[in-house]
Order: sequence, then structure tokens, then C-alpha cells
Amino acid sequence: MYLTSEIKNDFFKKHGKSESDTGSPEGQIALFTFRISHLTGHLKTNKKDLFTRRSLVRLVGKRRKLLDYLKVNDIERYRAIVKELGLRK
Repeated sequence: MYLTSEIKNDFFKKHGKSESDTGSPEGQIALFTFRISHLTGHLKTNKKDLFTRRSLVRLVGKRRKLLDYLKVNDIERYRAIVKELGLRK
């Protein structure tokens, strides 16, 4: 599987407060970004996989909601995570 617990722990250690901090918006956004990039690569080879396309759109929506939450509550954390992950609106 492409997403093991070690990879998840690395994301939360790097972007969250600690390895066990799975609820921070930064950690979740980083994890969603990894999953989105993986699904995008899958869809490049499997163009007719509509279930995966639907899952990708849902993940992008979830990430967008978390980014909007950060933007409203703490603009500095929002700018830091967007710069670090290379996201754009």
C-alpha cells in the first residue's frame, strides 16, 4: 500500500506539533496533499476510473475546507503551510 503508518507519522511529525498529533489542520492538509498527488497519478493512467475521480474531488474539497479554516483563524499558519507544500488557490 502506498500510505503506511510510517509515512503518516512522518507527515504528522513534520507538519504537526508531534508524531501523535493527528488532528492538527497542517498535518491533515499535508496528508491530503500526498493522497491527492497519488490519486492524480493513478487517474493519469486510468482515465475511466470514475470512483477514484469522485474520491479525488472529495479530498480536494476537504483540503480546501481545512485551508479556509486556517485562513480565517490563523493567517500566518495558513501562509506557512501553503508555502511549504507549494499549494495555490
